[in-house]
Amino acid sequence: MVDRLQGKRLRRIIIAMKLRLLCFLASLLSTSAITFAQSSVRATLVHEESIRVSPNADSAKLSDTARGYELVVLAQNPEWTQVEAIIAKPRHEESDDDEEEDVKTITGWVRSNAVVSNNTPDGYKIIFGEAANSEEQGSRRLGRRDAAQDAMRLYYRVYDLFPNSALAGESLYRAADIRWQMERQDVLTRPSARERDPYMRGQINEDWMKLVIKKFPGSKWADLASFRMIDNKLCGDWEAASKCPDKEADIYEKYVKEHAQSPAAPEALYDAAWRRSALIDIYKTEANRKKSDESKTRALDLAQQVVSQYSQTDWALRAQTLIFYIQHDVPTFGNMND
Repeated sequence: MVDRLQGKRLRRIIIAMKLRLLCFLASLLSTSAITFAQSSVRATLVHEESIRVSPNADSAKLSDTARGYELVVLAQNPEWTQVEAIIAKPRHEESDDDEEEDVKTITGWVRSNAVVSNNTPDGYKIIFGEAANSEEQGSRRLGRRDAAQDAMRLYYRVYDLFPNSALAGESLYRAADIRWQMERQDVLTRPSARERDPYMRGQINEDWMKLVIKKFPGSKWADLASFRMIDNKLCGDWEAASKCPDKEADIYEKYVKEHAQSPAAPEALYDAAWRRSALIDIYKTEANRKKSDESKTRALDLAQQVVSQYSQTDWALRAQTLIFYIQHDVPTFGNMND
């Protein structure tokens, strides 16, 4: 009987030891998985590269991959890096934009000298520099094909891979601005672009600009993003009526009050002054002399404000010219400046 009881106790002890061992192993595996996830390396290409089946220049080519696409590093040596390349337009986590777009994933090997990862010393500066090079190429008449798209992806990748870097805010804004300019050009080429009311024409997607404002509130990049979004509030064709320029001048004046330190403040103030100057003659055609005189006074005040507050900018010089036109009754809207 005693031997039987001792045998039962021994079996319980062995079972308890096995359970502790299993718990330890499970904990170890869990910790290893977390460590692996935390140590995963993400990267991008700073020049176009071919993805190959194996780490050999003579191996079969899977794809040619442009600058700025997202890479997940799987293995690496000084000459070759195994990556999972995610080929799609850059998106942010809060946007449904491009939701239906095909996303292509390619796993293969690229030359290591094209790869900059989130572990690369000064990696954000390297990617930003190539983004600036690509942006400059994109602005040339005979620049590299699709260079603007390359720049957009590279700028976004600086923010994506190095969100706490000194260049993260500027990079996200530059990516958003390139995308904004491309979409704006598309909107302006549509027949609806000349519709008077903004809601009657195509709207430029604001998701990326809103992300700049959310991630970098109070920064000059957030101020610039807010200024860009005014485009969606502007009329297409004023149709020589006072409603649009009056409303737009109010929008620009409000922007300056809310973003006095913005790099775009002098431009916004000039835009308001020019619209007030246009109203001088528009109100005359509407037989409203009182409002015409009021517009002249407000236009001069706003233009003078540009000259006095932003004297070191080109907008101050343009405002000085505007003042000259207003004082000498030169129309600023119509055949001369429309």
